[in-house]
Amino acid sequence: MNKLASFVFIILLFCGAALWFLANGSLDDFIKQQIETQGSKLTNQTVLVKNVEMKLTKGSGAINGFSLSNPEKYNYPNAFSFETILLDINISSLTEDTIVIDEIRINNPQAFVELSQTGSANLSDILNDIEKNLPKSESTEAETETGTQSEPNIRVSKLILSSTQLSLDLSALGNKEHQLTLPDINLTNIGGEKGLPASLLGAEIAKQALSSIWKEAKEEQKKKLTEKAKEKLKEKALEKLGGFFN
Repeated sequence: MNKLASFVFIILLFCGAALWFLANGSLDDFIKQQIETQGSKLTNQTVLVKNVEMKLTKGSGAINGFSLSNPEKYNYPNAFSFETILLDINISSLTEDTIVIDEIRINNPQAFVELSQTGSANLSDILNDIEKNLPKSESTEAETETGTQSEPNIRVSKLILSSTQLSLDLSALGNKEHQLTLPDINLTNIGGEKGLPASLLGAEIAKQALSSIWKEAKEEQKKKLTEKAKEKLKEKALEKLGGFFN
């Protein structure tokens, strides 16, 4: 039970160490607290969760009402949020060296991307902070080699962000705010064949998910700004043409 509880905890996006004590209180409350605490440390932002509902014997669970706040210099209150994340755990892998999560699915998450006049963006800033705060893999590898590793290795076969609702604010660049639905984002084999220790996998999931959304947002930004530039050129051409006939 301790191994399964530890495993469930770390894959919930933001997780860290201290996985092997689940002595008192509710497991759901414990997981909720750790997601908020470790997620906030990883991102330097406030992470909140409404509640967690785990069904360990069925190899499934859910996190409800997740939100990641925005850096203070941006206008949106949140950078990322979702109503529910669903977990599909491969129970048969619990006896193996590497625990496998068959699927993590987030339906209709909301991403709020804002660009500033200087070219900075909220998701980019958060990703930079995640990179700085990532646990050092070198020390973990050393522990593994010496046989002192205390965390299970885990890999995620599939992570799906389905129909992400993107709010893209380009107002600072002379454009406007756009509401878009992104195509499904499918990430596979997170952690590699051997998996990653608990303290590294949660951070890797967060980094890959937000990086994928940021990549899509940059593509949309390029499209919207190009469309705006073409509109301005067309307007100027029509003005010159109108002046010619006056």
